[in-house]
Amino acid sequence: MRAPALFALSGLALGAAGCATVEPATGSSEAPPAAGGAPVPTEGHDWFFNTDDGTARLAYGVPESDDLKLGFDCRRGSGRLEIVALGEKGAKAEISVESGGETERFPARSEPSQLNDGVILTADASTAEPVFQRFRRVGWMALWRDGEREAYAPQPESAGGIEGFFAFCG
Repeated sequence: MRAPALFALSGLALGAAGCATVEPATGSSEAPPAAGGAPVPTEGHDWFFNTDDGTARLAYGVPESDDLKLGFDCRRGSGRLEIVALGEKGAKAEISVESGGETERFPARSEPSQLNDGVILTADASTAEPVFQRFRRVGWMALWRDGEREAYAPQPESAGGIEGFFAFCG
């Protein structure tokens, strides 16, 4: 399943909706918490689920741009996934995620990004990890970068894609 991280990240961008220019950020991409502690969707950001020839991709970002925060790839029924995230230049080679109180750190491979001044981090994991099972149930995930928590909640119409991804992956 391992493709070069640049191709994986490029595929995430293309899968999210094609080529477009990226507007400068106008605020935090972190979703604020809802009354029950779960984050609410951030306007203009969403989870995108795509399948193609026995593989699936679930990516969080801005449609029709290369502004993607976190992505997952898998093969049908494999029970394994590849995590792809962007990091700042010099970031530790690990991906730290959280969902509904479950947290996990995954050792990652790091390579320079050709999309920005940072790095592309990739890690392998089992879909059975508690943090992914919780993500599957609660529908949101947070990425920890440089001590900052960025929470990613789906828009209501795309929430089913998260379950679809994990059902596909096994």
